[in-house]
Amino acid sequence: MTEAHAHLRETSLAPLVESYGELRLSPAEDPFRRFVVSIVNQQLSTSSAAAVRERLFDALDDEVTPARVLAADDERLRDAGLSAAKTEYVRAVARGFRDGTLVPSALADRTDEEVVATLTDVRGVGPWTAKMYLLFVLGREDVFPVEDLGVRRGMRLLFDVADDDRAAMYEHAEPWRPYRSYAALYLWHRYEDGATTVGTD
Repeated sequence: MTEAHAHLRETSLAPLVESYGELRLSPAEDPFRRFVVSIVNQQLSTSSAAAVRERLFDALDDEVTPARVLAADDERLRDAGLSAAKTEYVRAVARGFRDGTLVPSALADRTDEEVVATLTDVRGVGPWTAKMYLLFVLGREDVFPVEDLGVRRGMRLLFDVADDDRAAMYEHAEPWRPYRSYAALYLWHRYEDGATTVGTD
Protein backbone atom coordinates (compact mmCIF):
# COMPACT_ATOMS: atom_id res chain seq x y z
CA MET A 1 0.00 0.00 0.00
CA THR A 2 1.32 3.44 -0.89
CA GLU A 3 1.97 6.10 1.72
CA ALA A 4 -1.02 8.11 0.49
CA HIS A 5 -3.45 5.23 0.89
CA ALA A 6 -1.99 4.19 4.24
CA HIS A 7 -2.45 7.76 5.45
CA LEU A 8 -6.06 8.03 4.27
CA ARG A 9 -6.91 4.70 5.88
CA GLU A 10 -6.27 6.40 9.21
CA THR A 11 -8.78 9.16 8.50
CA SER A 12 -12.51 9.57 7.99
CA LEU A 13 -12.05 8.30 4.41
CA ALA A 14 -11.06 4.81 5.59
CA PRO A 15 -14.39 3.25 4.47
CA LEU A 16 -13.91 4.62 0.94
CA VAL A 17 -10.33 3.36 0.75
CA GLU A 18 -11.60 -0.03 1.81
CA SER A 19 -14.42 0.03 -0.72
CA TYR A 20 -12.56 1.35 -3.76
CA GLY A 21 -9.04 0.11 -3.13
CA GLU A 22 -5.92 2.04 -4.08
CA LEU A 23 -6.86 4.78 -6.54
CA ARG A 24 -3.99 6.13 -8.60
CA LEU A 25 -2.93 9.64 -9.53
CA SER A 26 -0.28 10.36 -12.13
CA PRO A 27 0.63 13.18 -14.54
CA ALA A 28 -1.22 13.15 -17.85
CA GLU A 29 0.51 11.49 -20.78
CA ASP A 30 -1.03 14.12 -23.07
CA PRO A 31 -1.22 17.39 -21.08
CA PHE A 32 -2.87 19.51 -23.78
CA ARG A 33 -5.56 16.93 -24.47
CA ARG A 34 -6.28 16.68 -20.73
CA PHE A 35 -6.52 20.45 -20.41
CA VAL A 36 -8.98 20.59 -23.31
CA VAL A 37 -11.08 17.95 -21.55
CA SER A 38 -11.29 20.19 -18.49
CA ILE A 39 -12.44 23.13 -20.62
CA VAL A 40 -15.10 20.98 -22.29
CA ASN A 41 -16.27 19.66 -18.91
CA GLN A 42 -17.00 23.09 -17.47
CA GLN A 43 -20.62 23.33 -16.31
CA LEU A 44 -21.86 20.34 -18.29
CA SER A 45 -23.53 17.14 -17.19
CA THR A 46 -21.30 14.08 -17.27
CA SER A 47 -23.11 12.63 -20.29
CA SER A 48 -23.18 15.93 -22.20
CA ALA A 49 -19.48 16.51 -21.59
CA ALA A 50 -18.64 13.01 -22.83
CA ALA A 51 -20.69 13.55 -25.99
CA VAL A 52 -19.04 16.90 -26.75
CA ARG A 53 -15.57 15.46 -26.13
CA GLU A 54 -16.24 12.62 -28.55
CA ARG A 55 -17.55 14.96 -31.27
CA LEU A 56 -14.71 17.42 -30.75
CA PHE A 57 -12.01 14.78 -30.93
CA ASP A 58 -13.65 13.33 -34.04
CA ALA A 59 -13.72 16.79 -35.61
CA LEU A 60 -9.97 17.05 -34.94
CA ASP A 61 -9.41 13.53 -36.31
CA ASP A 62 -8.28 12.62 -32.78
CA GLU A 63 -5.25 14.90 -33.23
CA VAL A 64 -5.88 17.06 -30.17
CA THR A 65 -2.90 19.36 -30.50
CA PRO A 66 -2.48 23.13 -30.19
CA ALA A 67 -1.73 23.41 -33.90
CA ARG A 68 -4.83 21.43 -34.86
CA VAL A 69 -7.11 23.42 -32.56
CA LEU A 70 -5.75 26.74 -33.84
CA ALA A 71 -6.09 25.62 -37.47
CA ALA A 72 -9.70 24.45 -37.10
CA ASP A 73 -12.31 27.00 -38.09
CA ASP A 74 -14.81 28.20 -35.52
CA GLU A 75 -17.77 26.58 -37.27
CA ARG A 76 -16.12 23.16 -37.10
CA LEU A 77 -15.51 23.52 -33.37
CA ARG A 78 -19.02 24.83 -32.72
CA ASP A 79 -20.55 22.01 -34.77
CA ALA A 80 -18.73 19.63 -32.42
CA GLY A 81 -20.64 21.15 -29.53
CA LEU A 82 -18.35 23.89 -28.22
CA SER A 83 -20.05 27.15 -27.39
CA ALA A 84 -18.59 30.34 -28.82
CA ALA A 85 -17.05 31.03 -25.41
CA LYS A 86 -15.47 27.58 -25.09
CA THR A 87 -14.15 27.81 -28.63
CA GLU A 88 -12.33 30.94 -27.52
CA TYR A 89 -11.15 29.22 -24.34
CA VAL A 90 -9.62 26.20 -26.06
CA ARG A 91 -7.89 28.50 -28.52
CA ALA A 92 -6.45 30.54 -25.65
CA VAL A 93 -5.13 27.38 -24.03
CA ALA A 94 -3.75 26.21 -27.38
CA ARG A 95 -1.84 29.47 -27.75
CA GLY A 96 -0.45 29.05 -24.24
CA PHE A 97 0.81 25.58 -25.08
CA ARG A 98 2.17 26.74 -28.42
CA ASP A 99 4.19 29.56 -26.85
CA GLY A 100 5.30 27.35 -23.97
CA THR A 101 3.76 29.27 -21.07
CA LEU A 102 1.23 26.57 -20.15
CA VAL A 103 3.26 23.42 -20.79
CA PRO A 104 4.01 21.32 -17.68
CA SER A 105 7.76 21.95 -17.85
CA ALA A 106 7.12 25.70 -17.49
CA LEU A 107 4.99 25.23 -14.39
CA ALA A 108 6.38 22.11 -12.72
CA ASP A 109 8.70 23.97 -10.34
CA ARG A 110 6.08 26.50 -9.23
CA THR A 111 3.90 26.22 -6.16
CA ASP A 112 0.25 25.27 -6.50
CA GLU A 113 -0.72 28.86 -5.80
CA GLU A 114 1.63 30.17 -8.49
CA VAL A 115 0.31 27.66 -11.02
CA VAL A 116 -3.29 28.64 -10.27
CA ALA A 117 -2.41 32.33 -10.59
CA THR A 118 -0.76 31.76 -13.98
CA LEU A 119 -3.57 29.61 -15.34
CA THR A 120 -6.40 31.84 -14.19
CA ASP A 121 -4.87 34.71 -16.16
CA VAL A 122 -5.92 32.75 -19.26
CA ARG A 123 -9.39 33.55 -20.55
CA GLY A 124 -11.81 30.78 -19.65
CA VAL A 125 -9.64 29.20 -16.95
CA GLY A 126 -11.06 29.59 -13.46
CA PRO A 127 -10.04 28.02 -10.15
CA TRP A 128 -11.77 24.69 -10.90
CA THR A 129 -10.04 24.25 -14.27
CA ALA A 130 -6.70 25.32 -12.77
CA LYS A 131 -7.05 22.71 -10.04
CA MET A 132 -7.88 20.05 -12.62
CA TYR A 133 -4.55 20.97 -14.25
CA LEU A 134 -2.76 20.55 -10.92
CA LEU A 135 -4.44 17.20 -10.37
CA PHE A 136 -4.48 15.59 -13.78
CA VAL A 137 -1.73 17.33 -15.75
CA LEU A 138 0.91 17.83 -13.05
CA GLY A 139 -0.25 15.01 -10.78
CA ARG A 140 0.02 17.11 -7.61
CA GLU A 141 -0.91 15.11 -4.52
CA ASP A 142 -2.41 17.73 -2.20
CA VAL A 143 -5.03 19.61 -4.21
CA PHE A 144 -8.51 19.98 -2.77
CA PRO A 145 -10.94 21.04 -5.54
CA VAL A 146 -13.78 22.24 -3.35
CA GLU A 147 -15.13 24.09 -6.40
CA ASP A 148 -16.13 20.74 -7.89
CA LEU A 149 -19.77 19.77 -7.44
CA GLY A 150 -18.95 16.06 -7.20
CA VAL A 151 -16.47 16.69 -4.38
CA ARG A 152 -18.96 18.85 -2.50
CA ARG A 153 -21.81 16.37 -2.94
CA GLY A 154 -19.53 13.52 -1.90
CA MET A 155 -18.70 15.39 1.28
CA ARG A 156 -22.37 16.05 1.90
CA LEU A 157 -23.12 12.34 1.61
CA LEU A 158 -20.29 11.41 3.96
CA PHE A 159 -20.36 14.21 6.50
CA ASP A 160 -23.74 15.93 6.08
CA VAL A 161 -22.02 19.21 5.18
CA ALA A 162 -24.08 21.83 3.36
CA ASP A 163 -23.10 22.30 -0.30
CA ASP A 164 -22.21 25.94 0.28
CA ASP A 165 -20.24 25.48 3.52
CA ARG A 166 -16.79 25.37 2.02
CA ALA A 167 -15.12 26.37 5.27
CA ALA A 168 -16.50 23.21 6.89
CA MET A 169 -15.31 21.16 3.92
CA TYR A 170 -11.78 22.50 4.24
CA GLU A 171 -11.90 21.70 7.94
CA HIS A 172 -12.98 18.10 7.24
CA ALA A 173 -10.24 17.83 4.62
CA GLU A 174 -7.44 19.04 6.85
CA PRO A 175 -6.55 15.56 8.23
CA TRP A 176 -6.22 14.30 4.65
CA ARG A 177 -3.14 16.45 4.04
CA PRO A 178 -0.77 15.98 2.26
CA TYR A 179 -2.89 13.69 0.06
CA ARG A 180 -6.08 15.64 -0.56
CA SER A 181 -5.88 14.92 -4.30
CA TYR A 182 -6.34 11.24 -3.52
CA ALA A 183 -9.18 12.18 -1.18
CA ALA A 184 -10.86 13.96 -4.09
CA LEU A 185 -10.61 10.79 -6.17
CA TYR A 186 -12.41 8.86 -3.45
CA LEU A 187 -15.08 11.53 -3.10
CA TRP A 188 -15.71 11.43 -6.86
CA HIS A 189 -16.04 7.67 -6.76
CA ARG A 190 -18.48 7.96 -3.87
CA TYR A 191 -20.69 10.33 -5.76
CA GLU A 192 -20.14 9.39 -9.41
CA ASP A 193 -23.37 7.45 -9.83
CA GLY A 194 -25.40 10.50 -8.94
CA ALA A 195 -23.23 13.26 -10.35
CA THR A 196 -25.07 15.89 -12.36
CA THR A 197 -22.29 18.19 -13.49
CA VAL A 198 -18.61 17.65 -14.02
CA GLY A 199 -17.24 20.90 -12.73
CA THR A 200 -17.58 24.64 -12.48
CA ASP A 201 -15.88 27.80 -13.80
